[in-house]
Amino acid sequence: MTEDIVARVLRQWQQVHPGLDTAPMAVIGRLNRCAALLQQATDAPLVREGLTRAEFDILGTLRRTGRELTPGQIARETFASGAAVTKRLRVLEARGLVARRADERDRRVAHLSLTDDGRELIDRLIPHQLGYESALLEGLGEGRRADLAETLAELLVLLEGRLGGLQP
Repeated sequence: MTEDIVARVLRQWQQVHPGLDTAPMAVIGRLNRCAALLQQATDAPLVREGLTRAEFDILGTLRRTGRELTPGQIARETFASGAAVTKRLRVLEARGLVARRADERDRRVAHLSLTDDGRELIDRLIPHQLGYESALLEGLGEGRRADLAETLAELLVLLEGRLGGLQP
């Protein structure tokens, strides 16, 4: 197997600090590096459509939930700040992809939904995006991908339990 950049970093730390337990770095460093590389790669098809990953996530959230959501609900679903969601929603509204409806009882509350154009865009994009992401993982066999997904799910549940309360 070819050595990855994290293996080199670990070896360098062992030279500087022999006996240092770099096992956490072996996992977290690789996760961070994979996340950065995957983010760059998976954003490419979206950029061609004039969307950012965050905007795509909002459209996808509205589509998969199948109901109106408030900006706060979208923020929780997409792990974004309220201010970031507000900014992204303005862009999506200006493009005619998302519609805003004021709450009948409290005019300060907005309910957001996909427009027909927004639904058409996300329905057209999601199969292509998933196909592209599948191609990125082709080097791993189906069983390895399933094992990796299961291991990452365990890690995510662990981290959400430990760190979930620390996030705003």
